[in-house]
Amino acid sequence: MPQQNVNQLVSHLFRHEAGKMTAVLTRLLGFGSFDIAQDIVQETLLKAMSVWGFKGIPDNPSAWLYTVAKRKAIDVIRQQRLHEHHEAVIGKALQSEWTLSPAVNQLFLENEIEDSQLRMIFACCHPAVPYESQLALTLKTLCGLSTAEIANAFFTNEETIGKRIYRAREKLRDEKINLEVPPPAILPSRLDAVLHTLYLLFNEGYNSSHPDELIRHDLCEEAIRLCLLLTKNPITAIPSVKALLALMCFQASRAEARITAAGAIVLLKDQDRKLWNKALIERGRFFLEASAEGDEFSEYHIEAMIASCHAESNTFDETDWNRIFQLYTILASLKQSPIIEMNKAIALGYAQSSEAGLEALTKIDGLNDHYLYHAARADFYATLHKNEFAIQAYERAWELTSSKAEQALLKKKMLALSEDQRNN
Repeated sequence: MPQQNVNQLVSHLFRHEAGKMTAVLTRLLGFGSFDIAQDIVQETLLKAMSVWGFKGIPDNPSAWLYTVAKRKAIDVIRQQRLHEHHEAVIGKALQSEWTLSPAVNQLFLENEIEDSQLRMIFACCHPAVPYESQLALTLKTLCGLSTAEIANAFFTNEETIGKRIYRAREKLRDEKINLEVPPPAILPSRLDAVLHTLYLLFNEGYNSSHPDELIRHDLCEEAIRLCLLLTKNPITAIPSVKALLALMCFQASRAEARITAAGAIVLLKDQDRKLWNKALIERGRFFLEASAEGDEFSEYHIEAMIASCHAESNTFDETDWNRIFQLYTILASLKQSPIIEMNKAIALGYAQSSEAGLEALTKIDGLNDHYLYHAARADFYATLHKNEFAIQAYERAWELTSSKAEQALLKKKMLALSEDQRNN
């Protein structure tokens, strides 16, 4: 097996499994051993690169990783003799070497891994750490996002995110803060950060910043899975959780229609709505209705309602853009964000006129380095037959995106406008 193929597979598995492995190892070793758990994961992945390159890739690579990590965890426990410290975690099973391995095996069951993943997210969202650093630390260590992907989610640079993660770890270490699952009474106070983490995780999957992947289905599925777990816990099954899950279902329902078999982008107005996943739309409706119970009204409710407007429209022309514009206006009053203002301006352009949308876009600050902003400007210029301005804006958008699919779409639009100019 070529080493390049092995490295690619290990990199893929790292993104899928590292967070879960870290979570369950921390559950086993104790929350104070978070760094040790991460070291074990890194050692396991490095060993996979070495062994698989020599012996070949095993039939079940994920199981191989968990088996090796499990053995390393057992070695750590035996070597450090942490019986008393971990009695609350694995109880009397640690009293003999004979029962140690079965106890660890139990912790590596799939359901326990899923539970540990969510428990660790709550643990990482510690109030002693600044809010945005909580999110960055969790997305990096438990969700498998790269520093570049996290920077994209926060509309900042990698250096800033790197500093946030470093400071979060320093804070935890210097103040000797143990990452422990909060008791039930404390869970609600950390839920906002947990939901924000899952929201960003889903968004990275839905609009991936990876150059070669427009949609990362694995991230979308993971965010939905974790959010669904929250709805099954009576403490966390609050309206905002259900609204976020509704939003994810509505958005994910369009995934198959957003790209062609060759990987090209299909714009919303051109999508075959027969390909939209009706089951996910139904689940979205269910959770949106369920989120209406109680007095809570969050930003996730509004975004889910916007997504439902698209899901309920039989055609692009039938979309209720006036309602979408009104919803974005409400969202903008709750949460200040240039991205929300951009989406509000785009909705205004469809609801009223391209001139109105373009004028609203020009008033937004903070998006001059965001490709979608320039692409939206270009679309309105093109609709107004101002081809020269449109091409300039498309070129700026092309320069700002690393996505090959986005670049191909922008290039296609520029060529069409150039051809139109030649013919006229």
